[in-house]
Amino acid sequence: MKDQIDELTLLLLYLTSFKDDYGLGEAQRSWKGYPFESLNELNEDKYIVGSKRSKSVYLTDGGIKQAQELLKKYNIVD
Repeated sequence: MKDQIDELTLLLLYLTSFKDDYGLGEAQRSWKGYPFESLNELNEDKYIVGSKRSKSVYLTDGGIKQAQELLKKYNIVD
């Protein structure tokens, strides 16, 4: 069940994300209003990056790719 929660958290982060220009390019960013356990796990898996103090996280290329795979797995249209 924990893995499914982490998957769905990543999927929600992706679906609610927005492009942000941080000066050196664009990044996919999302607000982190999700369980800290899942966010910590996604950070350890290198799907997201962000400090504990910030209110948002950046999705890595691997995180974006994994979220797109999860869209297919859960039959959600992007």
